Amino acid sequence: MLWAWEKAVLVLVILATVAAFVLPVYLRYRLVRQGRPESRGGGAGGRLADTLTKVFLQRCTLKDERRFTGLMHVFIFYSALTFDTMTVNHTLEGFFDGFYLFGRTRFGLFFSFLVDAMAVAVLIGVAFFIVRRFIVRPKAYQTTPWDSAAIYFFLIAVTLSYMYFEVFAVVRHPEAARLSFLGKYLAGALAVPGLPEANLAAHFRISWWLHILLVYGFIAYVPYSKYFHMLTGPLNVFFRGRCSSRRLPPVDIEKSEVFGIEKTADFTWKDNLDAFACMECGRCQDACPASTSGKPLSPKMILVNQEKRLLAERRKLLERRRDDLSPLFPETYTDGEIWTCTTCGACQHVCPVEIEHIRKIVGVRRSEVLMQGRFPQELNAFFRNLETNFNPWGLGFSKRADWAAGLDVPVLSEKKSADVLLWVGCAGSYDEQGIQVVKAMVTLLRKAGVDFGILGTEEKCCGDSARRLGQEYLYQTLAEENLGLFLNYGVKKIITFCPHGYNTFQNEYPQLLPLLAAFSGDDKERLAGIEVMSHVSWINGLLGQGRLKLKPGAGGRAAYHDPCYLGRHNGIIKEPRDILSRLNAAAPAELENSREHSFCCGAGGGMMWTEEKLGRRINHLRTEEIIRSGAAAAATACPFCLNMLRDGLKDKDRPDILVKDIAQLVAESLEA
Repeated sequence: MLWAWEKAVLVLVILATVAAFVLPVYLRYRLVRQGRPESRGGGAGGRLADTLTKVFLQRCTLKDERRFTGLMHVFIFYSALTFDTMTVNHTLEGFFDGFYLFGRTRFGLFFSFLVDAMAVAVLIGVAFFIVRRFIVRPKAYQTTPWDSAAIYFFLIAVTLSYMYFEVFAVVRHPEAARLSFLGKYLAGALAVPGLPEANLAAHFRISWWLHILLVYGFIAYVPYSKYFHMLTGPLNVFFRGRCSSRRLPPVDIEKSEVFGIEKTADFTWKDNLDAFACMECGRCQDACPASTSGKPLSPKMILVNQEKRLLAERRKLLERRRDDLSPLFPETYTDGEIWTCTTCGACQHVCPVEIEHIRKIVGVRRSEVLMQGRFPQELNAFFRNLETNFNPWGLGFSKRADWAAGLDVPVLSEKKSADVLLWVGCAGSYDEQGIQVVKAMVTLLRKAGVDFGILGTEEKCCGDSARRLGQEYLYQTLAEENLGLFLNYGVKKIITFCPHGYNTFQNEYPQLLPLLAAFSGDDKERLAGIEVMSHVSWINGLLGQGRLKLKPGAGGRAAYHDPCYLGRHNGIIKEPRDILSRLNAAAPAELENSREHSFCCGAGGGMMWTEEKLGRRINHLRTEEIIRSGAAAAATACPFCLNMLRDGLKDKDRPDILVKDIAQLVAESLEA
């Protein structure tokens, strides 16, 4: 098809494109490798299968409320795969006249039809995104407009140039174009078959070159654009952390020289891959309660700014000149971003490419707290209270079991052992609302005939808030002391009514065990074997076994608020609904954001202990959802949520809407 000199030019175009593509890709690969080491091995088969289903079946873009937007992305994704294949054919056709990748087979004819269909699909998809980004302009899309414009230009130009080429290709090679409906229609509409042969040949050659130059120009641009996620996104999904939202990276306090993330050199290689995988779709920002309530935090911008810093400091990073790097805080990340995250995990849940935002924010907090000694002023009292009295309020640790006065609750220091340890927690020990829930739990345990005990004054805070606020040393100190108690009393099963305690015992204490020199290998094995249950799972099980019986129609229909650390982080979603359905013989009322998409109460990530000074109060937004639901009552399964929702309803002058924990509702509805 091409003359000899044209083939030489084509070879030069290909080589130039390869160089323009490979060099920035290699730079980004080196920057990823510069990240601190982190193990992401194991389960390669499962990871690959999950990646194939999420990426190539596009489950990743169709899993949340943006399903129509996801469908438009599906159009572009499959069009890209189809046109990538066609580009190979188009290139080889330049060297071999009449070449067709799939020959004159039935599949070859079908593929020509598929390319035409994908050409229509990509134009529809791009038109949708142009309107959405440049006319509708949602908040999540208001970044990198020029990059978006360039990508849309290339997608449209490549598609139109292909259609221009195909108009003349169907006339030159009609035997291969029987199913090329678009090319045949356009050729007929433009009366192309009637053109002189010389004109046909000229247009065929011009259109071929135009398409090939646009395609290779687009390929060269990809590494510099967010379209790069087409390569990095699948890799990021493959290397995802299976428990990344509910389990923070471990820290070896004894061996680490740097705590947390102070500079770009402190990110792990997976953190850096996250930055290059971000597609800037803004789903994380839309889901973020801090962003929704008007605070400066945007999970998307955490990644966008990380990528900018990595590229800006590439020379220093590659030369390992850590001392010459500038701190990330407050130059790149501000107080309003780092200290407003509730670690609710909504951002990670909706991310199509499994980016892990929480660990980066908590990593910066760790650096600020442990290395710089900088944190919100009100946390001074919080940390001091945990250090001296082992609870956030600073109330005397000797009063930790005062709630049980007169209830004859067994204490392990006297009883020595029990089948079940009831973890009371700080809220259950000191907070008025939490105490009522713990008393309900005691009622249920006794009614079911369970052999249980509490730690009493020996119990200490689980350390969840300290850890998520960046005070890793304090967390590990508390954890080691609690683990010692578990070992001393031979604890085999723990029931907790606080999702934060549940998450800490279930997911984070086992992660810490290998780092603790105070325990032997056998001790660690015994501690790792402790069964941890949320109170809702335990209650639901007892109801199913008939060990707890309810009065018929005992409870009224309530709206259920999913606590983040119970539902989204740990997947306990069905059990509380089963309980509420038993209470009312009908499913609970669902809020606008529920189940995995539940909206945070605003207390997680240690925010319970800080002042919410920016934007609207997060609990007010959630409270408004409860009011709009029309429910006369609300149920939850977390002491933090219980307080935040009650406060929100009080602020909204709706104290008539009662909020109770599921344990309270069940205890009130027991048969005599």
